[in-house]
Amino acid sequence: MPNLLRIYNTLTRKKENFEPIHQRIVNMYVCGPTVYNYIHIGNARSVVAFDTIRKYLEYCGYQVNYVSNFTDVDDKIIKAANEQNISVKALTDKYINAYNEDVKALNVKPASNNPRATENIDDIIEFIKVLIKNGFAYENKGNVYYRARKFKSYGLLAHESIDDLEAGASEHVNQEELALKEDPVDFVLWKPAKPGEISWKSPWGNGRPGWHIECSVMATKYLGNTIDIHGGGEDLEFPHHENERAQSEAKTGTTFVKYWMHNGFVTVGDENEKMSKSLGNFVTVHELVKKVDAQVIRFLMSTTQYRRPIQYNQKNLSVAANNLKKIQTAYNNLSYRLDTADDFNDPKVDQEVRQIQADFQDAMDDDFNVQNGIAQVYELAKLGNVYSEREYVFKDTIKLILKKLSTMASIFGVKLQFEALNDEKVERLIEERNQARKDRNFARSDEIREDLKSKGIILEDTAQGTRFRRE
Repeated sequence: MPNLLRIYNTLTRKKENFEPIHQRIVNMYVCGPTVYNYIHIGNARSVVAFDTIRKYLEYCGYQVNYVSNFTDVDDKIIKAANEQNISVKALTDKYINAYNEDVKALNVKPASNNPRATENIDDIIEFIKVLIKNGFAYENKGNVYYRARKFKSYGLLAHESIDDLEAGASEHVNQEELALKEDPVDFVLWKPAKPGEISWKSPWGNGRPGWHIECSVMATKYLGNTIDIHGGGEDLEFPHHENERAQSEAKTGTTFVKYWMHNGFVTVGDENEKMSKSLGNFVTVHELVKKVDAQVIRFLMSTTQYRRPIQYNQKNLSVAANNLKKIQTAYNNLSYRLDTADDFNDPKVDQEVRQIQADFQDAMDDDFNVQNGIAQVYELAKLGNVYSEREYVFKDTIKLILKKLSTMASIFGVKLQFEALNDEKVERLIEERNQARKDRNFARSDEIREDLKSKGIILEDTAQGTRFRRE
């Protein structure tokens, strides 16, 4: 079947047919966190967005080599380690472990490789040596800078002229650093260490790498000189990704990335303010998963198209929880009917299922349009509910719906499974329902009744109390 997937490429500002370098293999690099604190919902948005994209590519039959780095040395990390009176490695190990716990809770598939900057220092030094040899970099007082103007297409990813970028850089660089640079737009590849700071030996003195160089090195080291997809938040488009592109192509002489992809922000409050640590308006995933079902958080983020912003608030979390529950209820309803279903299948219903799956793929093939994609999952859940109410149902058709519902939902990080209730659990829910009725919380009372019904438990309210029976 010909490939129909189209991806919006930030470099060209248009959707392009997806044609990977290798026919059934996708090499994908996504910028990971700087590990000096717990990740917040804004950080997690990028992780979830590209995990959803990865899962759909795998659904399409691609083998995805997925690399996401850890920046484990920079000014913020050194500052945080000093404040906590621990080593840089102790600090970064702590937050890398926390990151792994948090993304696991969000049902993010582990990366093929999570390289750390500090584990690739020798490669970074060798990379910089080549840039200096090729005339794209220069050293001054232990600092090594990249000559941005020498890279003729600098600014192409940002869609800005280098003169405009230079004007902007001049406003944000202090006079001491300007004196070291040949041009204000030049950026650092290696910086000398201050007394007492973590450092590595190099031809330019003891120091450490700049932020941009580490991703160029790790992307090309683990995935090759040209990779299929490079992803990250839209705030990384410039300068980080622009600088990665300039460094990598100056060294290798070939295209660094075929498809640049950038996800939108998470916003909070009535003003739709971007969530960030610097603004102090962030919610860490580490704390949030203690209060909110992690699968609901994942569902909220994975069902918004990756380029669109997500407004984080209680209302949207509640909507996500309700929609997630509808899918699970349909799965329960169908699963319950398997034991009493007749053999064989219903060809007409099977065809409806396959049409929904085709519509799902059409939606997702349009730059991973998850909003239209999840709408087809809801359609399949609705079909499943209607079918499960029939007097006579067929096992093979139920199994087909269950399989497609589970497979499609899994792309959004949803784990569907049928859990039969024992009598003790039913009695506890009946007690909760009785209390809800006393509190006149009829919405919760009805919710419990419907939830039990979806699992084959029928409640009967009598003068002597509530009884239950299994269908």
